[in-house]
Amino acid sequence: MTTTPELAVEADQKPLRRTSPFAALLLRLHFYAGVLVAPFVVIAALTGLAYTVAPQVDAVLYSDQLVVAEKGTAPLPLADQIVSARAAHPDGSLATVAPGTGDATTRVVFSLPELGEKQHTVYVNPFTGAVQGQLLTWYGSTPAVTWLDDLHRNLHLGVAGRHYSELAASWLWVLALGGIVLWWRRRRSVRGLLTPELAARKGVRRTRGWHAATGVWLSVGLLILSATGLTWSRYAGGNFGDLLDAMDARQPVLATATAGAAGHHGGGESAETPEVNPAEADTVWRVAQEHGLTGPAELSPPAAAGEAWTAAGVDNVWPVNLDRVAIDPVAATGVARSDFADWPLLSQLSKLGVQAHMGILFGVANQILLALLAIGLLCVILWGYRMWWQRRPTRDGQRALVGAPPERGAWLGLPPWAIVLGVPLVAALGWALPLLGVPLAAFLVIDAVLAGRRKRRAGQSA
Repeated sequence: MTTTPELAVEADQKPLRRTSPFAALLLRLHFYAGVLVAPFVVIAALTGLAYTVAPQVDAVLYSDQLVVAEKGTAPLPLADQIVSARAAHPDGSLATVAPGTGDATTRVVFSLPELGEKQHTVYVNPFTGAVQGQLLTWYGSTPAVTWLDDLHRNLHLGVAGRHYSELAASWLWVLALGGIVLWWRRRRSVRGLLTPELAARKGVRRTRGWHAATGVWLSVGLLILSATGLTWSRYAGGNFGDLLDAMDARQPVLATATAGAAGHHGGGESAETPEVNPAEADTVWRVAQEHGLTGPAELSPPAAAGEAWTAAGVDNVWPVNLDRVAIDPVAATGVARSDFADWPLLSQLSKLGVQAHMGILFGVANQILLALLAIGLLCVILWGYRMWWQRRPTRDGQRALVGAPPERGAWLGLPPWAIVLGVPLVAALGWALPLLGVPLAAFLVIDAVLAGRRKRRAGQSA
């Protein structure tokens, strides 16, 4: 006789206090999530681990485009650099200019309607004006980093592929917190919570100790990864965006209207496609520096006549420099300003969380931390599956490939008040986190139905 492949609860463990219906539910839920969702988490961890080396990949593959071989004494005017970039790439409209700082090249970005979200970036040596290369970029990311990003986000499967990462992020916090509660019930002390059962010999107890204790150490990082990953997922991310709108917590809109600027970009141009005068970029960059944007920044020309240029800090390394200034190049003055410090707190936390999730916020230390989290998570999952295998029956007549699951339907003994509160809670989860709430509701219904069927069969055979 064989059993369904499921992660086991140890039969040889020391007897604990009577398992409550709450604990039975948590145990079975943690168990099935570990078996069925863990493969998606493994994929997310592996692809995330690959993404942690994105800056190093850029340095290896694109150093010719991104870095100047020899720094000069003073950069050329931005107008000259834009003219050089336009000569190398005559198509498209100027989208942004990122002046080169240090040994970085200047990035001149052109948009074409047929490219959608992607753009052509021309890399110019700011000291000589020489074009060092062109790349098809996505929000500033090189092709290699874009490929790694798509791999982690959607496995290169487009919109449909985003379900895998949202499923993993939705259940990751359930696995982490559920595991902590179950381990606490066994250990009952902070020291026991943080250490494996080192006295245990080889076998399931030792494996469980490493699985649980390592999970506790990783839990804070995993919760942050889960929360930040969900903020830009397909369904939960959309709901998070609705929440930001409802709380008026979005990144503030920078006012770009200028007084009497209708003719600044050429009187014959339409409001939709004003002609950009490259010389204005130098004035904008000078005024931006006077307003404190001295680090990496992007200059964006006006989208319509009568609007100002936008200078935005793009330094995402802590302490971040994400301030923005709207600049009128004719008057050589700032017309509006939006500082990161003035953003709503929720918007600030969301932005910082995303940068931390991407391994940018704290530089190399951030990359190392994410890599350790990914490797640790893979070990925790491996130990979980090992426990599943170690708990398999091995006696004659009772052999099975893996261990038996926790008892089905034990949670049905929950008090009525818990069920009354639980139903709207699961419904709320189904709305806010669909790839958590919907599978959870399906699991509870199926588990209850199968438990009831088994009970009826047992009564008939008695």
